Amino acid sequence: MSQTRGRYDFCIGLVLAMSSSIFIGGSFILKKKGLLRLARKGSMRAGQGGHAYLKEWLWWAGLLSMGAGEVANFAAYAFAPATLVTPLGALSVLVSAILSSFFLNEKLNLHGKIGCLLSILGSTVMVIHAPQEEEVETLNEMSHKLGDPGFVVFATLVVIVSLILIFVVGPRHGQTNILVYITICSVIGALSVSCVKGLGITIKEFFAGKPVLKHPLFWILLLSLIVCVSTQINYLNRALDIFNTSIVTPIYYVIFTTSVLTCSAILFKEWQHMAADDIIGTFSGFLTIIVGIFLLHAFKDVNFTLANLPLSLRKDDRAANGTLLSTYDCFNHDEESSACLGEIQSTESLSARRNGNLSAF
Repeated sequence: MSQTRGRYDFCIGLVLAMSSSIFIGGSFILKKKGLLRLARKGSMRAGQGGHAYLKEWLWWAGLLSMGAGEVANFAAYAFAPATLVTPLGALSVLVSAILSSFFLNEKLNLHGKIGCLLSILGSTVMVIHAPQEEEVETLNEMSHKLGDPGFVVFATLVVIVSLILIFVVGPRHGQTNILVYITICSVIGALSVSCVKGLGITIKEFFAGKPVLKHPLFWILLLSLIVCVSTQINYLNRALDIFNTSIVTPIYYVIFTTSVLTCSAILFKEWQHMAADDIIGTFSGFLTIIVGIFLLHAFKDVNFTLANLPLSLRKDDRAANGTLLSTYDCFNHDEESSACLGEIQSTESLSARRNGNLSAF
């Protein structure tokens, strides 16, 4: 009976996590559409300090969509392990990229399409191999887990490292080193996920009719969550303001998810109940998602499609064989003639240098 209940909760958590990604990914598109509509009307843009978006219904639709996604994500932690819910947050990036190519006319190049495919495959592998049983069911059990010496040491180290980064390293290197602010919000995020997990269990007990509001742990978790989330938002906004979003997003995802997986392993000890092949599968899926997110963001400004692939391979073959392009290849197509002439000159110059022919200079 308990195993059936565990699988039922796992499926609910999985559906909530995926729904969260869809809502959050779609919210960016709705907000962007609203801001673009205001820009066409000539209203002062948000980046210039304007607040005309508050009168735009599309922007409010995006805000409500994001709120629904966050609520679904919050609830998912009450039913499924953090090992599963957190990595699936990458799907929101994938949803946003796909929808933007349809509704915002933003081109998704070959690297982006491969990145989307890898993210889907990695997420599927993680779902298959993720732990399907969650030990913590009550607030009292959560209290016992939080008092475990291993987690106390981990939480203490996180707080100490964060304080050092905030007050010592941040003022000196935060403006130049992208890892400083991202590391702060990532390691603090691991604690916030633990608080969300505890509050999710509290909500389940509340609807079961238990007096959880009288439990002091509920208020401790709620206060800790407010502090952690405020710190995360502050330093993530700093990183986004200083550095390129295409760089911040994949780095933040990797460090944040790694921190959450580490915290989950220490606090909930989910890995102890997993077989070796499931552990390998989970890490393989996570690494596949990382590669997919990297391809999706790092090369999004590179105009490369399948139509460019045969031409690139043909040029590589010619360069490898050391053969000169024929006159027909160069001048049969007018639009490629200048590129071909440049390639001929480069090949001749390279051959002259290899043969020691100074006349080429």
